[in-house]
Amino acid sequence: MKLENYVAGKWITGDGDGQLLYNAVTGEPVAAASTKGLDFKQLLEYGRTVGNPALRKMTFHERGNMLKALALHLRNHLDTFYRISYQTGATKADSWVDIEGGIGNLFANASLRRKFPNERFCVDGDSHNLGKNNTFMGTHILVPKEGVAVHINAFNFPVWGMLEKIAVNLLAGMPAVVKPATVTSYLTEAVVKEIINSKILPEGALQLVCGSAGDILDHVISQDVVTFTGSASTGLMLKSNPHILRENVPFNMEADSLNCIVLGEDVTPDKPEWDIFVKEVRKEMTLKAGQRCTGIRRIFVPENKIEDLWRAISASLSQTTIGNPLNEKVRMGSLAGQTQRNEVKDQVQKLLASSQIIYGSLDSVNVVDADPGKGAFMSPLLLMNDKPFQSKEVHEVEAFGPVSTIMPYKTTEEAVALSKLGKGSLCSTIVTADYKTAQHYVIGAATHHGRILVLNSECAKESTGHGSPLPLLVHGGPGRAGGGEEMGGLRGVKHYLQRTALQGSPTAITAITQVYQQYAAGKEPGKHPFKKYFEELQIGDQIVTEKRTITSEDIDRFADISGDHFYAHIKTTDFSGTMFEQQVAHGYFIMSLAAGLFVDSYEKNPVLLNYGIDELRFTKPVYPGAEIHIRFTCKEKLLNDKRVIEKPEDFKRGDDIDKGIVKWLVEMIDDTNEITGVATILTMVQHKP
Repeated sequence: MKLENYVAGKWITGDGDGQLLYNAVTGEPVAAASTKGLDFKQLLEYGRTVGNPALRKMTFHERGNMLKALALHLRNHLDTFYRISYQTGATKADSWVDIEGGIGNLFANASLRRKFPNERFCVDGDSHNLGKNNTFMGTHILVPKEGVAVHINAFNFPVWGMLEKIAVNLLAGMPAVVKPATVTSYLTEAVVKEIINSKILPEGALQLVCGSAGDILDHVISQDVVTFTGSASTGLMLKSNPHILRENVPFNMEADSLNCIVLGEDVTPDKPEWDIFVKEVRKEMTLKAGQRCTGIRRIFVPENKIEDLWRAISASLSQTTIGNPLNEKVRMGSLAGQTQRNEVKDQVQKLLASSQIIYGSLDSVNVVDADPGKGAFMSPLLLMNDKPFQSKEVHEVEAFGPVSTIMPYKTTEEAVALSKLGKGSLCSTIVTADYKTAQHYVIGAATHHGRILVLNSECAKESTGHGSPLPLLVHGGPGRAGGGEEMGGLRGVKHYLQRTALQGSPTAITAITQVYQQYAAGKEPGKHPFKKYFEELQIGDQIVTEKRTITSEDIDRFADISGDHFYAHIKTTDFSGTMFEQQVAHGYFIMSLAAGLFVDSYEKNPVLLNYGIDELRFTKPVYPGAEIHIRFTCKEKLLNDKRVIEKPEDFKRGDDIDKGIVKWLVEMIDDTNEITGVATILTMVQHKP
């Protein structure tokens, strides 16, 4: 069977025989892959001219719902994906991380749509008043780039590696060309076929090439984004492409690194953290047969505990059944292929220049329900290096398989220093029950790690573990790890958006961004805004309320009702040496008063409830005798999806009402026309029936 490439809206096979791909468990041929004859310049242009405009026409909410629909669709085909995944040497647990973890990324990024407006662009960060008379201001906007995201992925996660990347660029509004590592590309192809068959994505939003990347990087432009996951050496070669340098193409690299785990000095064999540490090391060495870019390669242990610890790890590893992943007893499958196994063994030989094997065998392995000669099986290898400061290999050579090296340290300072010898890692873990030790390590080691897990008995049950990147946190690291970052919630999406500074009058910027800017001209709403349905409200709808005089009796009564008898609210206080001239009104009283001033009716209306208050600030004291009025402006409108109700008993009152969230700018103004307080109130507003 020859794998197909999906380019320019068609499934086509490359010319020639292609590269033969093998079942990692049996050694039998699975498929052949070739991209020979593909016009890489044309397929990039297709993405820019067909896929990009289609995605850019969609809003963030439409793109997010598209991802959600895609995730739900793929979930219906798990059996097919798992069946193919076993051929990569992955166990059920390995495949779960790859397949369902990847689909989980689609769901997670789909939910991020709620952080964006229902627009094709968004405002980024705070606005800034740039003029004394409040007529000139600046802000930033983000718009989708007009190019293509080119993803060059690694072999170890053929599904997750693709889905975690395209989820982000699709939400941002950019199409993608995915180039999976050839050796496991048959699984990626199967998933892409289901994606294309679903017709959920617009044409041109996703293209796939199975095989060599050819000259694709020679045709990227400044509006494109290139991402790479793999070895640091390959990443450096790609990043140094003269065309990428000349065009200033954004290049995000996530390279395999020498990640480490540290056992805190406080941990002893009688503490739960001891067993947690052992289990974490075993899991990281055996999950996916150690083929993880986040895998633990270096284990740092207090020198007085190292013998007890390595014996405990060895005992735990000895309980790991290796073999055919289709066998339910098997807990570790094979490497992705013979080539990978040979590469790992070559790297281990380099490590043995300064280390020794204390568990496992480089030449033999006992397997269940498989032939160790035909399959790419390998024994877990635990190495010992007793002079980590004098040995460079252990901090420079990565064996990308079930291989890790244990090393001693004397103090936490030494553990920090040893962690940094890896010259930049994706992640590190410290297992400790002592918070001072944790802080010491985290602050000291953070410069050289993209993520640090503090693991103890408090979080162990819920922890996703050392090696699990999460969609809402950045995945990447400095130095050898590539210097890039993926995912990270909103941060990840912004890699595919162009940030542009926008300057002008508040009214002009309000009109452009559809987010009300303070001091912009308001609109006469025609009727009270609370009587308008969600669709009827317009950004800038504004009312100015009648005035209310604040009295000392008001302040006394609010103090009694609230229980807030802070000295500044008591009229008999001696105010010398304070910030106040006399008895001052509670800020929350003025805020409560504001609510009474801008709500004009006891009758039911489309406003369902007050959802919360953001950015509340009290900027000027209000004294008895002051007259207060409120300027109330529709600031922003956000869609609010209906809650998914799977069981009738989960239904709650109001679940059947279509509604959205409306943000209102509330300005509390005194009789000198100065603002005494400002806030953003959120209300839940019904859609028009």
